[in-house]
Amino acid sequence: MLVNVFHTSPGDPARRQPTEARVDVSAWAGQTVRLRLATTDNQGPLRVGVDNIRFQRIGDADDRVELLATPRPSSTVGLVLHRLSQAQALAALSEHAVERARAGEFAGAVLVARHGKVLLKDAWGRADRKTGKPNTPATRFRIGSMNKMFTAIATLQLVEAHKLALDDPIGKHLLDYPNKEVAAKVTVRHLLTHTGGTGDIFGPEFEEHRLQLREHRDYLKLYGRRGLTQAPGARFEYSNYGFVLLGALIEQVTGGSYDDYVRDHVFRRAGMGSTGALPESVVVPDRAVGYQRTSPGGGWVPNTNTLPWRGTAAGGGYSTVGDLLRFAQALNSERLISKATLAEATRPHQQQYGYGFGVQGQGRLRSYGHGGRAPGMNGELRVFPELGYVVVGLSNLDPPAASELVEFFTLRMPDQ
Repeated sequence: MLVNVFHTSPGDPARRQPTEARVDVSAWAGQTVRLRLATTDNQGPLRVGVDNIRFQRIGDADDRVELLATPRPSSTVGLVLHRLSQAQALAALSEHAVERARAGEFAGAVLVARHGKVLLKDAWGRADRKTGKPNTPATRFRIGSMNKMFTAIATLQLVEAHKLALDDPIGKHLLDYPNKEVAAKVTVRHLLTHTGGTGDIFGPEFEEHRLQLREHRDYLKLYGRRGLTQAPGARFEYSNYGFVLLGALIEQVTGGSYDDYVRDHVFRRAGMGSTGALPESVVVPDRAVGYQRTSPGGGWVPNTNTLPWRGTAAGGGYSTVGDLLRFAQALNSERLISKATLAEATRPHQQQYGYGFGVQGQGRLRSYGHGGRAPGMNGELRVFPELGYVVVGLSNLDPPAASELVEFFTLRMPDQ
């Protein structure tokens, strides 16, 4: 069941319009759940308490309802946590991580750096519950969709080299792409901004062919005849398949594999020696086992049966908190792309999304990065260019295990 959540903020309605989010609540059918809304303004993420909730049928569909929530008129509404000193914020983060690990809600690693200096780098919980092996800052965690940042950088490198253009239709390079409308209308820019209408890869077809989808061309063979879900450029529609198409484009114009290109032109340039996307059948030293809950409140089980054969241009690789810091530093130092291209990639184009990067906040609290969410894995990278902070969280448990810790710190860190 999908629920539409509408949040009406207090204050002048002419200035603070309602926001909308779609939430899949199927996993909690028949249960009482706690709803937490969040918004972002120029003060950073803002938690909002919720009081009055009602459900309303939408149309004639039995499985679609509308959830209307109005924040409580109390001191918690509009509350922005007081900014702490750097030392206080770091201490609060460490204490919070210990508490969440003790409660079984977090296992993973966290890193905070500012102006290139590492301020906190620690890990909690177990990388392998069977052997008891602990997580460490060097543990390699699966990062899900965080791979999209690497794919975006690889694509933009090829744009800077004039081997691709942002407004090239994909059919200019993928000459035998099965669906001719998609080939003619969807551009590189559409793919980078999730506005191409190219759909997703997950669903019954993926489940049926999960272990046979080994190369990007396998995904194109399975999904390439599909039509558009919307007119390209019409609106933001998150598309993992769109980034698979970017991987195929990278392979086509370079004449090699996506993995080799990203290894040589992204990871090696950034000094990311622990990042990759080798098949799950390969034993990768220090790669954590992912653990998921099969039901709310249930026990943790390995996520092995949900994993793709290997990571793709859309996600599924692995990295460490240290490597992701090095990636952020390489971006800032122009070792990967120019500052002008980075600025364009990290400004919002559609729905607070740039070219492979999510964008949050304004002014000194503006940040960019990407998260990764899947059963048994969660990661988050946030880069604050004005403040100089880089915050990384990785976890081998279900989301939002790592993202919650990153948010916890960014709500409290000094804004000066």
